[in-house]
Amino acid sequence: MDFDMKSDEIIFKGYLQYHANKLILLKANLSGKIDVDCDICADNFDLDLNEEIEFYLHSGIYKSENESLLEVIECLDDTANLQEILNSEIELIKSDYNTCENCRT
Repeated sequence: MDFDMKSDEIIFKGYLQYHANKLILLKANLSGKIDVDCDICADNFDLDLNEEIEFYLHSGIYKSENESLLEVIECLDDTANLQEILNSEIELIKSDYNTCENCRT
Protein backbone atom coordinates (compact mmCIF):
# COMPACT_ATOMS: atom_id res chain seq x y z
CA MET A 1 0.00 0.00 0.00
CA ASP A 2 1.48 3.33 -1.07
CA PHE A 3 1.10 6.49 0.99
CA ASP A 4 1.95 10.15 0.52
CA MET A 5 1.53 12.67 3.34
CA LYS A 6 2.48 16.30 3.85
CA SER A 7 3.00 18.23 7.07
CA ASP A 8 3.97 21.89 6.65
CA GLU A 9 7.00 21.73 4.31
CA ILE A 10 7.73 18.02 4.87
CA ILE A 11 6.69 15.20 2.54
CA PHE A 12 6.44 11.64 3.90
CA LYS A 13 6.13 9.25 0.97
CA GLY A 14 6.54 5.49 0.81
CA TYR A 15 4.80 2.16 1.11
CA LEU A 16 3.68 -0.51 3.55
CA GLN A 17 4.27 -4.17 2.69
CA TYR A 18 3.34 -7.33 4.56
CA HIS A 19 6.46 -9.15 5.79
CA ALA A 20 5.51 -12.09 8.07
CA ASN A 21 4.24 -12.88 11.57
CA LYS A 22 2.11 -9.72 11.91
CA LEU A 23 5.00 -7.56 10.68
CA ILE A 24 4.51 -4.81 8.12
CA LEU A 25 7.53 -3.19 6.46
CA LEU A 26 7.34 0.60 6.26
CA LYS A 27 9.78 2.02 3.73
CA ALA A 28 9.62 5.75 3.06
CA ASN A 29 11.41 8.99 2.30
CA LEU A 30 11.12 12.10 4.43
CA SER A 31 11.97 15.25 2.46
CA GLY A 32 11.54 18.99 2.68
CA LYS A 33 12.57 21.61 5.22
CA ILE A 34 12.23 21.63 8.98
CA ASP A 35 12.68 24.54 11.38
CA VAL A 36 15.34 23.70 14.02
CA ASP A 37 17.64 25.50 16.46
CA CYS A 38 21.41 25.39 16.14
CA ASP A 39 22.95 23.53 19.07
CA ILE A 40 25.97 25.84 19.09
CA CYS A 41 24.66 29.40 18.65
CA ALA A 42 20.90 28.72 19.28
CA ASP A 43 19.89 30.54 16.07
CA ASN A 44 16.88 29.19 14.26
CA PHE A 45 17.44 27.80 10.74
CA ASP A 46 15.82 25.61 8.07
CA LEU A 47 17.28 22.11 7.86
CA ASP A 48 17.00 20.38 4.48
CA LEU A 49 15.71 16.81 4.81
CA ASN A 50 16.18 13.83 2.57
CA GLU A 51 15.95 10.86 4.95
CA GLU A 52 15.32 7.24 4.03
CA ILE A 53 13.22 5.52 6.68
CA GLU A 54 12.79 1.78 7.03
CA PHE A 55 11.33 -0.13 9.96
CA TYR A 56 8.66 -2.66 10.81
CA LEU A 57 5.22 -2.23 12.33
CA HIS A 58 3.85 -5.03 14.48
CA SER A 59 0.31 -5.70 15.61
CA GLY A 60 0.54 -5.95 19.40
CA ILE A 61 3.57 -6.60 21.61
CA TYR A 62 6.56 -7.73 19.54
CA LYS A 63 8.44 -10.82 20.73
CA SER A 64 11.12 -12.33 18.53
CA GLU A 65 12.77 -15.69 19.07
CA ASN A 66 15.00 -16.01 16.04
CA GLU A 67 14.78 -12.73 14.10
CA SER A 68 17.00 -9.81 14.95
CA LEU A 69 14.83 -6.88 13.89
CA LEU A 70 15.89 -3.78 15.77
CA GLU A 71 13.47 -1.23 14.32
CA VAL A 72 9.94 -2.33 15.27
CA ILE A 73 7.04 -0.09 16.22
CA GLU A 74 4.33 -1.85 18.20
CA CYS A 75 0.77 -0.95 17.20
CA LEU A 76 -1.23 -1.88 20.26
CA ASP A 77 -4.66 -1.11 18.81
CA ASP A 78 -3.95 -2.92 15.49
CA THR A 79 -3.86 0.44 13.70
CA ALA A 80 -0.81 2.13 12.19
CA ASN A 81 -1.24 5.87 12.60
CA LEU A 82 1.00 7.31 9.87
CA GLN A 83 0.48 10.89 11.09
CA GLU A 84 1.75 9.88 14.53
CA ILE A 85 4.75 8.13 12.95
CA LEU A 86 5.50 11.23 10.85
CA ASN A 87 5.28 13.49 13.92
CA SER A 88 7.60 11.14 15.85
CA GLU A 89 10.19 11.18 13.05
CA ILE A 90 10.05 14.99 12.92
CA GLU A 91 10.59 15.25 16.68
CA LEU A 92 13.46 12.75 16.48
CA ILE A 93 15.20 14.90 13.85
CA LYS A 94 14.60 18.06 15.90
CA SER A 95 16.18 16.42 18.95
CA ASP A 96 19.30 15.45 17.00
CA TYR A 97 22.49 17.55 17.10
CA ASN A 98 21.86 20.29 14.50
CA THR A 99 24.29 23.03 13.49
CA CYS A 100 23.68 26.01 11.23
CA GLU A 101 25.86 26.92 8.26
CA ASN A 102 27.73 29.61 10.22
CA CYS A 103 28.75 27.22 13.01
CA ARG A 104 29.90 24.45 10.65
CA THR A 105 32.83 26.53 9.43
